[in-house]
Amino acid sequence: MSAPASPRSRPALSDPCPCGSGQAFGPCCDPVLKQERVAATAEQLMRSRFTAHYLSDYRHLHRTYLSTARQPYVEEDLSEGELQWSRLVVHAHEPGPRPDTAFVDFTAYFRDGGNEHPLHEKSEFQRIDGQWFYTKSVRTGPAPAKAAPKVGRNDPCPCGSGRKFKQCCGK
Repeated sequence: MSAPASPRSRPALSDPCPCGSGQAFGPCCDPVLKQERVAATAEQLMRSRFTAHYLSDYRHLHRTYLSTARQPYVEEDLSEGELQWSRLVVHAHEPGPRPDTAFVDFTAYFRDGGNEHPLHEKSEFQRIDGQWFYTKSVRTGPAPAKAAPKVGRNDPCPCGSGRKFKQCCGK
């Protein structure tokens, strides 16, 4: 178990945003965390939620999680055993099967005992009345590997010989 993490102070507005977008904190996640602007996309909400984890801003996490968003926020002492988040890599942002749903595939990294560890997840987000909410984790870990299509007897051999599979590697 790692040592308890202390809440980090907010970065300066000109500092790089903790979410890894490549933008400064001021125009990136700060206005979303301060509720001066809503996240325009599910990816922007995901990035602001990572930054909230990074800064221990539990109020933002509470109001952007659909299951708790409409409940009053109750302050809790969550510093014991808190993870020290270090960086975020967003792999994909894709629309969902229904309008106003989207998925974000990402890896969030945390430090434990001096080592950095990944947490790979695909999350579902839903837009209600123009505001995005995190709804649930769809998958943890990398996407399942897809099997290569099976080669038929009369297909070209995958070895590149130019011969049919049945007359080459299929023997």
